[in-house]
Amino acid sequence: MTTDLGTPRVLPTDDAERAVLLAAPRGYCAGVDRAVITVEQALDLYGSPVYVRKQIVHNKHVVADLSARGAVFVEELDEVPPGSTVVFSAHGVSPAVHEQAAERDLKTIDATCPLVTKVHHEARRFAGEDLDILLIGHEGHEEVEGTAGEAPEHVQLVQSPADVPNIVVRDPARVAWLSQTTLSVDETLETVAAIRERFPLLIDPPSDDICYATQNRQLAVKEISDGTDLVIVVGSANSSNSVRLVEVALEAGARAAYRVDDVSEVDEAWLDGVRTVSVTSGASVPDHLVQDVLAMLAGRGYPDARAVHSAEESLIFSLPKELRRDMKAAGRA
Repeated sequence: MTTDLGTPRVLPTDDAERAVLLAAPRGYCAGVDRAVITVEQALDLYGSPVYVRKQIVHNKHVVADLSARGAVFVEELDEVPPGSTVVFSAHGVSPAVHEQAAERDLKTIDATCPLVTKVHHEARRFAGEDLDILLIGHEGHEEVEGTAGEAPEHVQLVQSPADVPNIVVRDPARVAWLSQTTLSVDETLETVAAIRERFPLLIDPPSDDICYATQNRQLAVKEISDGTDLVIVVGSANSSNSVRLVEVALEAGARAAYRVDDVSEVDEAWLDGVRTVSVTSGASVPDHLVQDVLAMLAGRGYPDARAVHSAEESLIFSLPKELRRDMKAAGRA
């Protein structure tokens, strides 16, 4: 709900007891940063239009900004004129999409997050060993579609522990699991535990598939949620990791938690009687959207935010090889 924030409501008067906690880390992860920069650099290098299959990342403000710069977002490749340049989103695509791009003579730039690419490699390896693969994730999510497309005859989707009784496999001793990278860590572990109860010989992936950024942001929101009156999560509705942050905040002890795309969606009624507000954002959210929320809180008499650090992030991914090659040829590397 969008609320006019022009007329402040009556808030608690004891400033000493008020606090604003700001999660750190929050916002852009390395994969999102790489994907957004990929589209920006492609526009600079090739000119407009540069086509992007699906949303490059799940944030409507990022998509709107790139659209204004000349990016054209499409749902499927048949909307892209033959011979054009197209960027694949950070969520990854299946081999079938790569084949369709080749058939249409499209110049492709693959901005898939390297951590998602790792899961694709694991799916192919497990399929090569003729294992049944249980993919934990949400139906219809682009990442799930891309991973499942690597070995569709071997993969079946498991969305929650409730799905586990309905799993059918060829050999209970030859079952492996993978997961969508943006799920709640606790949610995934609960589903894995239920699967393992049915299949005690369940094979784990070689490393935890929940990405570092998802884990760090969930840890950070836990740190700022216990006992707080209100948690505001900035992120779009189709951002799985943003939606999960709201759930994690409530599970960690927040009295209330809401997701907003930006400050215009903050309902001022949420602030009635609230002394402690905690703020964070999903992994595809530009930080200026968080700063807008903090500015609104400051204007309502809340003190400056205190950052609560729970992890340090220094990972940087290189740009896609196709783009780096063309940038070097153009003398822009």
